[in-house]
Amino acid sequence: MSNNKTKQGSLLALLPLLIFVLLFIGTGVFAKDFSKMPLSVAIIIAGAIALMMNRKEKLTTKIDIFCKGAGHPNIILMCIVFILAGAFAGVAKGMGAVDSTVNLGLSLLPENLLMVGLFIIGCFISTSMGTSMGTVVALAPIGIGIAEQTGIPMALAMATVIGGAMFGDNLSMISDTTIAAVRTQNTNMKDKFKTNFFIVLPGAILTAIILGVITLGEQGSVAGDHPYEIIKVLPYLAVLIAALLGVNVLIVLLGGTIFAGIIGMAYGSYTFTEFLQAVAQGVISMEDLAIVALMIGGVVEIIKHNGGIDYLLHFISSRIKSKKGAEFGIAGLVSAADIATANNTISIVMAGPLAKEIADEYEIDPRKSASLLDIFSSCWQGIVPYGGQFLVASGLAAISPVSIIPYSFYPILLGICGVAAILIGYPKYRKADAGTKTKEGSSLEKKLS
Repeated sequence: MSNNKTKQGSLLALLPLLIFVLLFIGTGVFAKDFSKMPLSVAIIIAGAIALMMNRKEKLTTKIDIFCKGAGHPNIILMCIVFILAGAFAGVAKGMGAVDSTVNLGLSLLPENLLMVGLFIIGCFISTSMGTSMGTVVALAPIGIGIAEQTGIPMALAMATVIGGAMFGDNLSMISDTTIAAVRTQNTNMKDKFKTNFFIVLPGAILTAIILGVITLGEQGSVAGDHPYEIIKVLPYLAVLIAALLGVNVLIVLLGGTIFAGIIGMAYGSYTFTEFLQAVAQGVISMEDLAIVALMIGGVVEIIKHNGGIDYLLHFISSRIKSKKGAEFGIAGLVSAADIATANNTISIVMAGPLAKEIADEYEIDPRKSASLLDIFSSCWQGIVPYGGQFLVASGLAAISPVSIIPYSFYPILLGICGVAAILIGYPKYRKADAGTKTKEGSSLEKKLS
């Protein structure tokens, strides 16, 4: 039985994560202001508690484990993305790129469809790029500009960007999460896409409808002329095009910053030293988030070492009794892993092998199990306020990440669509049509090793 093949782990090991969530969210609820408990302070307290636990280990050993998690390549890469995103956003805003890009959008789109358009563009870009972080970095400044010039809440604009980003992260054939789901379930990339797409499509359509309806009343707030200079829109166009062409996100952000600076200096927005100051201020604006990302990586590694992740996997897998229950079990496994790690690719890699055992035991088609892994990891990644997507969006917008959650329509609907697919047994498969493993994406899966 698959439910006997996981270590039982320790519930107590999850205490730092629980304290972090309670401190951050609980303080905001009681104070009616989520800025009262800084995210960095909450995670530092959780980190200190994590280091005090498991007295069987020497403190120096626990510190080494913590530092190993904080220094994981994915965490360091995330920090670099934060810093470069801040630099690009600061330079682009200072030279007028945001204003011109937003005004261009206001001129071309009906005012009540601005959020719908932003969501659809996010879906397209993320599916093409295969990265939610890259999509958030590229579109968040535009969403911020739209919110600043309209009556649309900033949190709604950031949630719209994140929703579009998670759409592609869940579906793109070059997304790490999709590759991980396909490879762990031994199925075909194309077949998984077909299964996944028709499960989540209703959620995307409903999201567009909701965004259109709730922004109907804002069309009068942006009336009038919207002057823009195409030359100042070019930095964003360059970033989007380079990202769509598959250029590394670090190169995209660094190149975009330099390009925006050149245009700014050419048109008198900056002197060279002012350009450097804008870069520095942009970097400084994201330092807090980089620290938070490092601390979260360390805390998660301690939790994993102490058996917290094993406990979650065992708790869920041991309660599976039927095929439908097995599908909910797979969804629960990857959901718990993502909530604990705030990384949907890592959560799939962790839960995938056990999900494969469950799928084989209860005769779940691998296309369905791969889709469930991808859907529910992306769902929670678009909801947890300490995930990378939330941190970068809220950091650029200077708002609390928790304030974005009520507007997270697409991630919530993504999860609902996944639950509905399990309940109604969709899709129906013939055994002869079972997906088989291919070598699609094999070069990209090296990133997961």
